[in-house]
Amino acid sequence: MTEQTPANTERKPDEGYIYCSYGPEKYLRHVVASLTTIRRYDTRRPAVLYCSAEHREILEQRNLSHHFYQVKLLDEEHQSIVGFKHNLHRFMPFHRNLYLDSDIVWCKDPDPLWTAFLPYRYTITGNKTADLFFGGPKGIGIVADYLLFRRRRTLKRFGLTYLSRVQSGMIYCADRDLASDVSKRAGEFLSKSHLTHFRSRIDEKGRTHESCEWSLAMAMSEMGIRVFPWLAGDDSPQLDFLEKYTQYSEGFHSVRCLLYSDRFTYDLKAVRPDWLRRLMLRISTLRPGKGDHMYVTPYCLHFGWLHQKEPFDRFADQTWYELTQMRPKNTRSEISIPL
Repeated sequence: MTEQTPANTERKPDEGYIYCSYGPEKYLRHVVASLTTIRRYDTRRPAVLYCSAEHREILEQRNLSHHFYQVKLLDEEHQSIVGFKHNLHRFMPFHRNLYLDSDIVWCKDPDPLWTAFLPYRYTITGNKTADLFFGGPKGIGIVADYLLFRRRRTLKRFGLTYLSRVQSGMIYCADRDLASDVSKRAGEFLSKSHLTHFRSRIDEKGRTHESCEWSLAMAMSEMGIRVFPWLAGDDSPQLDFLEKYTQYSEGFHSVRCLLYSDRFTYDLKAVRPDWLRRLMLRISTLRPGKGDHMYVTPYCLHFGWLHQKEPFDRFADQTWYELTQMRPKNTRSEISIPL
């Protein structure tokens, strides 16, 4: 489906947030909970939801559609990670679009973040250089990738000189044509996954959809598109939730994340099992400066790790209960429009 400006609106809004949802109801609950955290700080910018027919029906039955500027149907062919994020040019209801994963909690006023996005036409949060774990095994298997130079061989095979690490939980786009070009090239890279060192996300326990990230990273590298700095102290657009590295209050009204100053040390958080991560951290932090760290409040706290989602699931269920059981019926938002 291709996004079109509704006939009953005078002009396309300048800036807004975009979510998508499909599958089990819990993902819709995640979206609604995430949006409520945006509204703690931003009541001005509208949000659009692209979702399955089942999810739109649930919203209407629960009288929750009014929280969104628009609720639009998402075709089945786009109801997957790759199906949506490799086709963002089809889903651009605003001049400046910020695409968000559903498992995100907003932690502070996003105005400075929107200002920081202004120089970009298309970008994804990430790091300039991808770590060894990007698209690869998260355990001891990473050693084989390192010893056999698999990352280097992939880049050489496709004529790339660098590979960024993208975290597609937050994507910004203000240029439809550029987004289309990125999507097309990423799809071509994904179709040649057998020629790369990247592992299929489907092989991970509990995952049912293929990842879009390494293919987008390769497309951005080939096209010379910069990532948006992911690890930037208190200016970090998003940081991962890890129980051992995060201080948070009930309802996530207060959030502080442990951030190591050294990039390699920080990346060790991805290592599993726990004993191996602790060992590698102990060895890494023996060197001067490698253990330097700070606690920061990012714009967003992202629950991207499958084994770390339980606190967000509780928050989403509680938010859903409060909105569906305690809200007066037929209340409409001041930024909503007829569906």
